[in-house]
Amino acid sequence: MQKTAFAVIPCYNEGEVLRKTIKELLALDVCGVIVVDDGSASPIYPLIQDLPVHYLRHCINLGQGAALQTGMDYAKKLGADAVVHFDADGQHRPQDVPRFLEALQGCDVVIGSRFLRSEDTKAVPFGKRILLRTARLVNYVFTGLWLSDAHNGYRALGKKALDCIELTENRMAHATEIMAQIRKSKLRVKELPVSIDYTEYSKAKGQRWYNSLNILIDLIISKIF
Repeated sequence: MQKTAFAVIPCYNEGEVLRKTIKELLALDVCGVIVVDDGSASPIYPLIQDLPVHYLRHCINLGQGAALQTGMDYAKKLGADAVVHFDADGQHRPQDVPRFLEALQGCDVVIGSRFLRSEDTKAVPFGKRILLRTARLVNYVFTGLWLSDAHNGYRALGKKALDCIELTENRMAHATEIMAQIRKSKLRVKELPVSIDYTEYSKAKGQRWYNSLNILIDLIISKIF
């Protein structure tokens, strides 16, 4: 197990689900928690001020990629050996965190996959399943990495990856940018099967299909410029 690990939780306009998520992570006692409030309309701090977490806030909404980078930079200042990217909306299962950290003993980056076990794949809504399969191909074109679930936000990064990865894509294109930097830095990657809980709340908060076009445009622009 890593000596010093932190879960980085980017959040924007989250409610009580965030508090429940944090408490479940803290109960594991395997990592600290860094919450990055990405310019929420109402500051999240009052909801979690009694919990032993590190709270950071962007004055304006910059995007998930920017929030993750803020959290990783802060974790490095705290001497982190590893970070886990963890969604605030209750989709990720906290009990998987020890598995992710354990898997880092043999690689630099661990990425969750919804497509390694049939039961996990069946739980993904059909439309989202199609989009994710397409994203897999797009990710390969832009990064050269062929992964089963390239846009899974459940990730763990070891110390070498923390030192190498620097996100510049502020919004959702950061998922592909991470893969490109993994390949460029020759980091060792492992995929782990994960179950994602698609609650009504998380589905309402999730990306719309047309946002995929915005991500693709961002990636093309970054390649050109």
